[in-house]
Amino acid sequence: MALVQDAAWREQLRPEVLARLQSLELRARAVVEGFLVGLHRSPFHGYSVEFAEHRQYQPGDEPRLIDWRVYARTERFYVKQFEEETNVRVMLVLDGSASMGFQGQGVWAKWDYAAVLTAALGYLLLRQKDAVGLLLYDAEPRLYRPPSARFSYFGELVRALEQHRPSGQTQSAGALEMVAERLRRRSLVVLIGDLLEPVEPLLRAVRRLRGQHHEVILLQVLDPVELSFAYDSAAEFRDVETGERLATHPYFIRRAYQEAVAEHQRMLRYGCAEHGADFALLTTETPFDRALLQYLSKRRRMQQ
Repeated sequence: MALVQDAAWREQLRPEVLARLQSLELRARAVVEGFLVGLHRSPFHGYSVEFAEHRQYQPGDEPRLIDWRVYARTERFYVKQFEEETNVRVMLVLDGSASMGFQGQGVWAKWDYAAVLTAALGYLLLRQKDAVGLLLYDAEPRLYRPPSARFSYFGELVRALEQHRPSGQTQSAGALEMVAERLRRRSLVVLIGDLLEPVEPLLRAVRRLRGQHHEVILLQVLDPVELSFAYDSAAEFRDVETGERLATHPYFIRRAYQEAVAEHQRMLRYGCAEHGADFALLTTETPFDRALLQYLSKRRRMQQ
């Protein structure tokens, strides 16, 4: 789903531009508004307005359901959907552990980036009249809100994110297991975190959700330096979750570190593909439209 490159709206989606806005709510709204402008200027013109109430015509659909006004604007056939067909339930599962507070070379700490992304997804969902829920966790669940389509829920979501401070160790597999136990209807589960943890338990939880017919997206948020390990001088490195320390010169371990990170991502990517889940790597410098398009693409597939 490639968008037309337009400097004006894409600039609005860059983290360094959004950093000028003071509140999380304003940042989330700016992300979504810029994203919808981008959709209008893409080959999917019209989709950002109609996608909550229409879908593209498919062989076998009744011609009487074609919306000819939409066709006049887009030159594409869309059929009207009833409310129960369009509603999607999405559970946003957000890592709030201490490692998410890390900031190296990026514009923001990982937590700030993930919080804006979570709020933007919530705002976009509620605009579509979809239901959105939130699970905020570290080693244990810290906040759980079941899916709701009330637009006033956006304010509750923003307040919960603004009040949280990253702490504790991470346990993403346990968070997904909790979601699997609580979701009764088919839903889309979006996990947002750095995913710097053992892969196998995480993939087992993904497999369980997929076995229950839920759709799953894993969005890994990292600081650029966590990929490059671009440190130039000897230093002591400390694990912010366990407190473990290592004094070394980055030159001696950089290649091994980069290979380990690449292997970790390979396992996540292939494991998700094996179980029919989506995976995307984002850095704190990635424009937000990439993540929103990942969600939008999955949502469209759920309705086909």
